[in-house]
Amino acid sequence: MIAINGLYKQFGELSVLENISTEIKEGEVISIIGPSGCGKSTFLRCINLLETPTKGEIVIDGQNISAKNADVSGLRQKMGMVFQSFNLFSHLMIIENLMLGPVNLLKVPRQQAYDEGLQYLEMVGLRAKALAFPDELSGGQKQRAAIARTLAMKPEIVLFDEPTSALDPTMVSEVLGVIRKLAATGMTMMIVTHEMKFARDVSSRVFYMDEKGIYEDGTPTEIFDHPQKPRTRAFIRKISSFEYIADGKGFDLYEFNAKIEDFLKKQMFTERQIMNVQLVCEELVLAILLRAFPKATVSLLIEYSDLSGEVTIQVSFEGETYELEKAEENQISLAIIHAYAKSLAIENKDGKNYIKIVI
Repeated sequence: MIAINGLYKQFGELSVLENISTEIKEGEVISIIGPSGCGKSTFLRCINLLETPTKGEIVIDGQNISAKNADVSGLRQKMGMVFQSFNLFSHLMIIENLMLGPVNLLKVPRQQAYDEGLQYLEMVGLRAKALAFPDELSGGQKQRAAIARTLAMKPEIVLFDEPTSALDPTMVSEVLGVIRKLAATGMTMMIVTHEMKFARDVSSRVFYMDEKGIYEDGTPTEIFDHPQKPRTRAFIRKISSFEYIADGKGFDLYEFNAKIEDFLKKQMFTERQIMNVQLVCEELVLAILLRAFPKATVSLLIEYSDLSGEVTIQVSFEGETYELEKAEENQISLAIIHAYAKSLAIENKDGKNYIKIVI
C-alpha cells in the first residue's frame, strides 16, 4: 500500500530523519513509539507531505507522491490525518466541519454529506453534538469529532499524530476507544503515541524510532517483551519501571507521590489504582523504613507487567537483617500493605535488605 524508500529530512543543518525504508500493508495498524524529539511526528508529516522530504521516495498504490509532477492533492485525499490539537473550524458546527471536505473536494451532494456525517458522528458517539460548535465540546469530544471528520473523506489510511497528548487524562480513554474500534474494522492506521499499553493492544506492528530512523521494527510482543537492540531495551525498561532514591534527610513526600502518579498514568492506571500503589509505597518507605532507619538511603523500584497486570514494588537498603514483620510499631502499616498486596517477601543478602511486594 505504501512503500518508503531512502527517506531523509533536514531542517537547515539539522538532520532529523536519515535513510528510512519500510512498507505499510493494507489493514496494518502501526504504532510509532520512541523518545521525545526522535522524529516520530516529522516522519508522519513527511508521509502526508505536510513536510517535504529532503530526499527519498514515498509510493502509494504504485504512485510516487514525492515526484515533482505527482497529483499530491488527489493522493492526499486517500490519507486522513488526525492532529494533536483537533484543528476544527470554530465558526462551523460539528456537522459542517464534517461536510466541508466531502462537499468541496469530493463533490458529494450536501444532503448526502450531511447524512454520512451523522453516521460517522454516530460511530464516535457524537451524533447528539452534530449541531454544536467546537467550543461547546470537551477536549475528548473535539478529538472524536476530528476523527469523524477524517473518516468522512473515506481515506484508505489514517495517520494519528499523538491524538491524546493534548487531552486531560480523564478523556484519553474515550479517544483510544474510538481508535480501537477503527482498528477492529481493518482500517490501515499509523499512530504516533506515548500510550504504551494501547500501542501493545491495538497494533499489528510497532516502530521504535531512534537515531534518526526506524531503529527496530516488530510485532508488539517482539518490541515490548523481547526487544533485540540496546536502545529499544533501555526505552522499554524505562517506560515500564520507575526508580526513586529516598533518604530521611531530604525525603519529599509530595514529589514522591507525584512521580509515582506520573509513571502509573503512563500505564493507563485509574485514579483508584494509583492511590493504592501510592499508599503501599508510603507505608513501606515513610512509615516503616525511614522511621526505623532515619539515616538510611532506600532504593525503590516499581515495575509494571503488562502481561500479568501486576505491580511489583522492590526496596533495598544496607544494614543488618531487619525483622520487618516482627516489629510492633510496624503492625498498622503492615495491615494496610497486606490489604492490597498479593505477596510480600523479605531477604537479606550481602549486607543488604530486600523487600518485594506484588500488588
